[in-house]
Amino acid sequence: MNEAETRAEHIDPALKAAGWGVVEGSRVLREHGITLGRLQGGGKRAKAEIADYVLVYRNTKLAVIEAKAWDKPYTEGVGQAKSYAAKLAVRSAFATNGQAIYSIDMATGAEGDVACYPSPDELWKLTFAEANAWRNRFAAIPFEDKGGTWQGRYYQDIAIDRVLEAIATGHDRILLTLATGTGKTFIAFQLAWKLFQSRWNLSDWKSGAEPTRRPRILFLADRNILADQAYNAFSAFPDDALVRIAPDDIRKKGRVPKNGSIFFTIFQTFMSGPGGAPYFGEYPPDFFDFIVIDECHRGGANDEGTWRAILEYFAPAVQLGLTATPKRTTNADTYAYFGEPVFVYSLKEGINDGFLTPFKVKQIATTLDDYVYTPDDQVVEGEIEAGKRYEERDFNKIIEIKEREAYRVKLLMGMIDQREKTIVFCATQTHALAVRDLINQGKTSTDPLYCVRVTANDGAMGDQYLRDFQDNEKTIPTILTTSQKLSTGVDARNVRNIVLLRPINSMIEFKQIIGRGTRLYDGKDYFTIYDFVKAHHHFSDPEWDGEPLEPEPPKGGRAGGGPEPEPGDPGPLPEPEPPRRKIKVQLADGKARNIQSMTATTFWSADGRPMSAAQFLEVLYGTLPEFFKDEDELRRIWSAPDTRKALLAGLADKGFGREPLAEMQKIIEAENSDLFDVLAYVAFAAEPLTRSERAEAAKATSAAEFTDKQQTFVDFVLAQYIKQGVDELDQEKLSPLLKLKYKNALADAFKELGKPEQVRQLFVGFQRHLYQVHSSQAFSTTTNQGGRDAS
Repeated sequence: MNEAETRAEHIDPALKAAGWGVVEGSRVLREHGITLGRLQGGGKRAKAEIADYVLVYRNTKLAVIEAKAWDKPYTEGVGQAKSYAAKLAVRSAFATNGQAIYSIDMATGAEGDVACYPSPDELWKLTFAEANAWRNRFAAIPFEDKGGTWQGRYYQDIAIDRVLEAIATGHDRILLTLATGTGKTFIAFQLAWKLFQSRWNLSDWKSGAEPTRRPRILFLADRNILADQAYNAFSAFPDDALVRIAPDDIRKKGRVPKNGSIFFTIFQTFMSGPGGAPYFGEYPPDFFDFIVIDECHRGGANDEGTWRAILEYFAPAVQLGLTATPKRTTNADTYAYFGEPVFVYSLKEGINDGFLTPFKVKQIATTLDDYVYTPDDQVVEGEIEAGKRYEERDFNKIIEIKEREAYRVKLLMGMIDQREKTIVFCATQTHALAVRDLINQGKTSTDPLYCVRVTANDGAMGDQYLRDFQDNEKTIPTILTTSQKLSTGVDARNVRNIVLLRPINSMIEFKQIIGRGTRLYDGKDYFTIYDFVKAHHHFSDPEWDGEPLEPEPPKGGRAGGGPEPEPGDPGPLPEPEPPRRKIKVQLADGKARNIQSMTATTFWSADGRPMSAAQFLEVLYGTLPEFFKDEDELRRIWSAPDTRKALLAGLADKGFGREPLAEMQKIIEAENSDLFDVLAYVAFAAEPLTRSERAEAAKATSAAEFTDKQQTFVDFVLAQYIKQGVDELDQEKLSPLLKLKYKNALADAFKELGKPEQVRQLFVGFQRHLYQVHSSQAFSTTTNQGGRDAS
């Protein structure tokens, strides 16, 4: 009895007998996807984590079950059950083969055989030993799924549950720390939905009375675009429940809006008001029941921030801070205000789970990264300091050299695919103008809006450019230049390149900028960071995606810096221009012509740490013996599509996916070779062959095995292999290749080549000839066929 039969005939009936799927509010999720599997390149992913069963009661996941076939040991799935239970943060896990049940309590560590599955009520009482009326009310409200089109990810469900549990147990300051791009707004929406539908509110929460009214909820951001994005994401609420608080509307009506349930605004609007009296003071302090503070490390939770007064004024409300930044010295006051986060989900976890896009870094150094004046250069403007070495932090703020920027932009435009959406971070808003113009002067596109600037000074036009850039159906604008404005919170899913033309001094800001590229998009396997300013050193910092550390007390100043002011709103200015005149230098002609550059690629291990190409080779070399002992075993594995596929999947799970292996091909100058040759080169120092050489050798050794018509088809497949690579030899490619060769007339293909099984054997069988050949044999074969002089 296989696993499917075991489930249908034994496990499903046992669950039903325990009340699962029978008791109202209980559900059994089968083949429940937990993760997507890390993106590996070429449209492929690592193996997803899928639980055989997840038991749900009162809209709450309570247990996982890992099933095995009837003839397998019933405890064989224990490891998987524990892993999935830990991932889903559920207390109970079970393993079974349909004959016996093994139970694990993830909280106490107790485990052992049980006679039957617990009922929904028994499992609920085990998970929640202490009864709580608000927990029950929250649990009675299902997540809003917009007719099944909205499905929360496992970590989002956990984050929502943790916040609701904190509220239910009396906490009024709550913090969530989740990496950029993981859907914090979705979490905020679902929380608001549960609170709204359950009629949770401050007065009834504190008194313990039955709920009498719906809550008033405030979503507080520090940029209009973030407030607008949240407002649009809450569209499932009734229209009359949503209120966008804007200064123009307040001035027009002469008062702040109070009719509604979910309010959205920015700190700057609340801090403004007539005669210096802030608008937030027109609300009673207990007006809002629940406040969500987006990017809270930048806003009101900052001890030194002028916006802290808003949160202190609305002190009676339950306040939830959302941040993407783990605890550090620079945001210590955020954690002091809210306390430890109730849930943390890191960038590394997001990438490994497949919910965020991996990235690679191109480190670019030029001979003009710093500058010392020499008399042959012309000072066009300002006063230069003789003997001073001007470094990256000085350029485009203190000193400007147009030839330097022109060279960098020309270099960049030659490295990127100019059709890909790209964000360029510049030193100042003025610098962003200059870079915009240089890009447009060197572009291949004919569209005048190919590259535009989006900064605070660009106002409504900049916001429209950004909306067009975010629209995945539009290709123009393709490149945005910016300074500070786009460093956080902007949801543009198809960003393929992040370009750093200004220093990144803060780990917080660095993570936020990296987050501009991590969002998933169809066909996007990775994104690339082009680093001209040595920002990659942040990846080597122990703070990079490490465990939260206890920070030193803050020494004053704004934690994390302030955002650019929104047009028409007061706020901190992020980038004051130096008061003295900027130095402008024109390089001597010879110097401008002789600027040179060097590029290095950084690889990323499965644990999220950077590796140089040499380190990558070293780790790969140490890993390969786990998969094959010698070159003959590698040859045998690689010669069959199924074992080759398993080897690639295994390597990908270790952090060596298609994309880094393809980069390694470039490094060892084997781009026209097979991935087999990359592995053989790393493991055994075997000289790589080109795919053409392998194909010619395979034709020579296989000619006697096939009929003329079969050989014609093999030659066709080999031509695709030479052109596209080893993926053309996958089992899944056989049918497309037949249709391509025989113009969709599969009957003609089988008439010429034999029955379907014979065609499959032909397709798989000839591949061994590709990998039997060694470099010396290929050279000899080519020499004999082409008359090449071996000397």
